[in-house]
Amino acid sequence: MLAIFLRTLPFFALIGLGYGAGRARFFPPQATAALTKFVFYFALTAMLFRFSATLPIGELFDPAFLAAYLTGSVLVWAIGFAVARARGLPLAEAAMEAHACMTGNTGFLGVPMLVVLLGPQAAGPVLMVLTADMVVFSTLITVIVTAARQGRVAPGPIALGLLRNPMIVSMAAGLAWSGLHLPMPQAFADFLALLGAAATPGALFAIGASLAATSAERPGPAAWLSFAKLVLHPAAVAGMALWLFPVEPFAAGVMIAAAALPVAGNVYILAAYFGIAMQRVSSAILISTAVSILTIPGVIAWVTHH
Repeated sequence: MLAIFLRTLPFFALIGLGYGAGRARFFPPQATAALTKFVFYFALTAMLFRFSATLPIGELFDPAFLAAYLTGSVLVWAIGFAVARARGLPLAEAAMEAHACMTGNTGFLGVPMLVVLLGPQAAGPVLMVLTADMVVFSTLITVIVTAARQGRVAPGPIALGLLRNPMIVSMAAGLAWSGLHLPMPQAFADFLALLGAAATPGALFAIGASLAATSAERPGPAAWLSFAKLVLHPAAVAGMALWLFPVEPFAAGVMIAAAALPVAGNVYILAAYFGIAMQRVSSAILISTAVSILTIPGVIAWVTHH
């Protein structure tokens, strides 16, 4: 456990460094936005394209893996939705809280950290989790909020939103490259590796800097959302992967570790876009990220030993 904690500590130290720079206003919100845009549109997309272009398609689409992850995530989503409705929240707010309960920071934290900690072979399972979160659950929350507000669902804007997501586009392009068995010129591979190497420090620093502008108001609901994300979500997917679906042990471990990640920053982006539960979501991101400094090493230690 101590060895795993020490290995994860540099990642959280980078988050802390970004947080300190943001709190001191040495790194203002405008700089954070620019860094986030660089990571999102350039560095992280280069990393995702390189991973997906060099992996066999079979490693990115394991039916048992996807069934286990989706079933466990839907269960946690349903629990979060039921708890929110029991508190009297309207449909759209309940759906946003449910989304926060099971959407982890896979893109900015999971891809860089888990591939380093668990090895390059973790890239395939992590990308499957990222794909499920972005394609299935981001679409679900958009459909529910749109239907609650307008009484109908317009597939055009939803499809356009997915196509504008550079992570989805980069993974789709990488899969096409892999499926067509195209050669990877060395200069192009070196370019992707150089640009993708900026994703890890840039993303972690940007996470910390963005958290500097967040205050932990309304701690009660945010604490519940953090508990659901850090405890219920990994427990649910572990149950599905270990007992209900025949998921290969290493891939199951990566899935559980990815499910243990804190609430994703893009949940707040969606909450702000729709104007729903913004304070609760931002507080949940802050609390879950802080607590995950202790919980993620514990989960990784468990999956690597069992």
